[in-house]
Amino acid sequence: MSHARPTLTDVARAAGVSVSTASLAFSASGPIADSTRAKVLDAATELGYGGPNPAGRQLRSGRYDIVGVVIGDKLKRSFRDPVSVQVLDGLTSALGEADLGVLLVPGVESYVDGEIGVDPLLTSAGMDVAVLIWGAHTSDPRVETLRKRGIPIVVGEGNEVEGSSLVEIDDHGGVVATIEHLTGLGHERFVTITLPFRMGRREGWVDDARRELVDWTPTRHRLDAVLGSGVDLVGIYETEASLVENGAAAMRAILERFPDPATRPTAVVAQSDLLAAGAVLALHEAGLRVPEDMSVAGFDGLDLPWFSGELTTVIQPLEAKGREMGLAVRALLADGTVTRTTMPVELRIGTTTGPPPSAAAPRNS
Repeated sequence: MSHARPTLTDVARAAGVSVSTASLAFSASGPIADSTRAKVLDAATELGYGGPNPAGRQLRSGRYDIVGVVIGDKLKRSFRDPVSVQVLDGLTSALGEADLGVLLVPGVESYVDGEIGVDPLLTSAGMDVAVLIWGAHTSDPRVETLRKRGIPIVVGEGNEVEGSSLVEIDDHGGVVATIEHLTGLGHERFVTITLPFRMGRREGWVDDARRELVDWTPTRHRLDAVLGSGVDLVGIYETEASLVENGAAAMRAILERFPDPATRPTAVVAQSDLLAAGAVLALHEAGLRVPEDMSVAGFDGLDLPWFSGELTTVIQPLEAKGREMGLAVRALLADGTVTRTTMPVELRIGTTTGPPPSAAAPRNS
């Protein structure tokens, strides 16, 4: 035998109050005595009534109390990246304090022949604000879709979008500090392992034509810092994701291109800690020492308990950055205030960087 779900009317009848009074008891607003509210809530508990239908509450308030969080990648890949997880942790914490729910949206539905397919959730799902957690791109169709719907936007670490809030870090300054540290140790020949350039992900060496296509802001800021430093940059290797295996593949390609220790780059600037850690693992596989044979620096400041040693890295405030995005959402919802925040970073010198190998130093090959 099935039992009908109790309604607000049933609760009002059991408590001996009007339906409007029962509704006020659940909304915690309006002129209602504490004793009356307690009587209504006791009746609801006895009947097993969980509260008013959220859809009805949305209709009355004109809001969903939902924030669409657009991940810059497939969800399964994003949740393997501690950077994404820590940013999301700070973001959801700040949103939860304001009783705002989160709808996770994959970055793109498809990418075919250079055309980005927007995920259907962006075109139809109910949300009050959208957070593009890893930034907006030039002529980003996701931005166009959201604007057509009249949904405010918070951009995390991307191209500035007119009328939208922006939260970014000092990527450029962090890499400049890394380069200064390495040149101060005596390094002259550099190679950099980058994050993806754009939505159409690829992996491989970057030529001049490809370099003009970089469209992801963190990649561009960090690459520009190396290019503008004046060091001898002997190669740029682009990865398709910020994962350990991508960093290892990049280092294998570097060692294959530069088999001669005399002409091999002595310093690697990786655009993420996972890429740097993968590069170190591949060097060890090849019988090379870090930093004696090659120095490796990363970016993010991750705690990698499985990693032997401590990466030289640029620490970015990941959880705080996510929280700042959440506060930007709350400001937009409160009174439409648009904010822009640039957060500082800090170089941490670890065990993976040291002076370049000298001609007299013993080497493994």
